[in-house]
Amino acid sequence: MTLAIFLVIAVILAGIQTAVPFIVKRTVIFGVTVPEKHIKDEKLSSYKKKYALLVSLLSIIALASYVSWVLGSSPSEGQTVLIGTIIQFAIILFSFTLYFYFHGKTLQVKKEMKWGENTTQVQIADLSARAKDEMLPWYIFLLPMVITVGLIGYTIAQYNLLPNQIPTHWGINGEADAFTDKTPVSAISSLLMLLVMQAMFLTIIISTKKSGIKLSATATNASRARQLTLRKYTSWLMFLTTILLTGMFSFFQLRTIHPDIVDGTIVKAVPLIFLFVTLGATIAFAIKVGRSDKISIGETNTGIRDYDDDVHWVGGLFYVNRQDPSIFVEKRFGVGWTINFGNPIGYFIILIPLALIILFSIL
Repeated sequence: MTLAIFLVIAVILAGIQTAVPFIVKRTVIFGVTVPEKHIKDEKLSSYKKKYALLVSLLSIIALASYVSWVLGSSPSEGQTVLIGTIIQFAIILFSFTLYFYFHGKTLQVKKEMKWGENTTQVQIADLSARAKDEMLPWYIFLLPMVITVGLIGYTIAQYNLLPNQIPTHWGINGEADAFTDKTPVSAISSLLMLLVMQAMFLTIIISTKKSGIKLSATATNASRARQLTLRKYTSWLMFLTTILLTGMFSFFQLRTIHPDIVDGTIVKAVPLIFLFVTLGATIAFAIKVGRSDKISIGETNTGIRDYDDDVHWVGGLFYVNRQDPSIFVEKRFGVGWTINFGNPIGYFIILIPLALIILFSIL
């Protein structure tokens, strides 16, 4: 079972990493802004194909070796988990290494070909796009927080029923494998961490909704479609993730208070349901957003080009722009959002919750 789970995760991870150059915004290739009329350049297309081939080839070799090792040597579950985790990180590391290599190659091509030097850079604003924004309202994210607060109250009321050793970690089989002494804080520490995560998701949604809708001057319709799709399904994915996390944490907390509340089959199923639903939703999100700007009807790009903000992207990964009030912007490698490191509010949104989660885990 452990082999199958890690194999499924690794295959999905490898698939997403392989497809990244083909699902990002079409005018951004390996983190570099490319004028609309050059996005199908033969060299750039070959870079994408080489990246996809190398990542997929390494993934196949690594996963085949992993399966052969597990089936041939019958390692312990801990060893299977450890090596499976190492392989997943190796795939990510290799894909990022290739990304930086082709990022440099793409920058070199852009510089040598002098793309866009004889055109005017244009930034546009479309106030009507806000009216079409279908992100979920922020107050929807209060529902799981109310559930968590209610469960904290229930735990305090049932404090005497709690065991002397409070679970702090659960394995992939749903059983607790790490414990700490019972105290008023340890009894609700996992729920406090959950509440912090819920608050972080809520803050991210509010900040994302307030972030600017960046449109292309040369492919306005396509970029509008992508931005609205990205925003809409980001809110849905985050809400689903929050609900799943709330359900899983609540299940484990109730089982700590009432050990016989369910049988072993359900205990094993809960983490797997969370894992596979989350992975499935992430894949659907990436596909939906990746396909949203592939069709551009009636677009023109003669004599103008989009504002080239490569100067604000460090390595095409980290966005630093103090003049941009947006806290989150669309990623250039991968699908989703990244922080504007030039806006200090972003640090508070991410770092403070992480610090609180670490503090609660220590206590």
